[in-house]
Amino acid sequence: MLGWELPPHNSGGLGVACLSMARAIAKEGVDIDFVVPYEAEHPGTEFMKVIPALDLDPIYRYGGGAYDSMKIEEKIIPSSKKSELVSIRDVQKTYCEFIKKYLMDFKPDVVHAHDWLTYEAGILAKKNYGIPLIAHVHATEFDRAGMQTGNPLIHEIEYEGLMLADKILAVSEATKRIIHEKYKIPLSKIDVAYNSLGDEYCDTVYKYDSKIYNYLETLKKSGWTIVSTVGRFTVQKGLNFMMRAAARAISKNNKLMFVFAGDGEERDELIAESARLGISKNVIFTGFIRGKKLRDIYSVSDIFVMSSISEPFGLTALEAAHHGDVLILTEQSGVSEIIWSALKYNFWDEKKLADEILAVAENPALKKSLRDNVLKEYNKISWNQVAKKCVKIYNKTIKHKR
Repeated sequence: MLGWELPPHNSGGLGVACLSMARAIAKEGVDIDFVVPYEAEHPGTEFMKVIPALDLDPIYRYGGGAYDSMKIEEKIIPSSKKSELVSIRDVQKTYCEFIKKYLMDFKPDVVHAHDWLTYEAGILAKKNYGIPLIAHVHATEFDRAGMQTGNPLIHEIEYEGLMLADKILAVSEATKRIIHEKYKIPLSKIDVAYNSLGDEYCDTVYKYDSKIYNYLETLKKSGWTIVSTVGRFTVQKGLNFMMRAAARAISKNNKLMFVFAGDGEERDELIAESARLGISKNVIFTGFIRGKKLRDIYSVSDIFVMSSISEPFGLTALEAAHHGDVLILTEQSGVSEIIWSALKYNFWDEKKLADEILAVAENPALKKSLRDNVLKEYNKISWNQVAKKCVKIYNKTIKHKR
């Protein structure tokens, strides 16, 4: 497996999905070497071999130029590499060089590459050594760019990787359609493998501590409803639409508190927008959080909103469901294909989102019904199904190659 991150060194859902998927596949009897572009400890990965392709701090895996402090740069970038590794493209090039040398001694049955960041290395494995390539699409550049043009170089890499792959795995039917329509890949070449929550999340001993978000708990006792969203503050996530929907809802019910958990380039813009709309006192920005503090956000929330313009899957929705939240998802999210009891809307429809939030906040019976039904559907989803599908694809691909 070729990947770009694993917990606890992940910036989003990609690493979480890769870890859970790999664990389920390993239980099917598959030996996995998972290559990452940095060097760090990964607790809970004893079931596979995690191999560092570069001797970098994990924070540097997306290249340099993101840090103002030379002290930070000196700490995370080995001095011997400074002249060579200055961008993500340099990191990818060195990653490919490592794979090329690694495959001289070791020939796996299959290479399973996760997203565009590793497709070039996967292509190298196929071209140089004839190893079957599975391209896993967790998101396309069209998704990341909010269905706008995006980066043409990334499009080129995605296109080549998808064209040369022996098989493609997409995280939803929506992603499958994008791959087919935008890159003209035959539908017969693409299989859908929905994400799920791993055992490490569901089985971890977790106890909600109401003191962490005591302010929100106090509001709830006074009849307030807590509405949360979790993710990167980027154009893909449609958070400006959600902020305007929040203003609509608050104008009709001022006992609504919106929690925006995460960080990103749109943070200052969103803070300014909440002030412009006059709802600052009803909006909380937590900054980037993970682990127990993130789970506590789900636990304190009544409603979880996924406002994405294009969300290939949306693992945070399953995390929120696990903690008993009512889900409101955009029609443009992959997870909405398998959670039927969630309320849904088109990302641009601010009025409908506001109406759905108000309906749940003001109708306890509706809230309970939606929450209970979502939990039932969520409990039917399992990584075991994905693992069996992957092994079947591996075996079929290997046989065809031979």
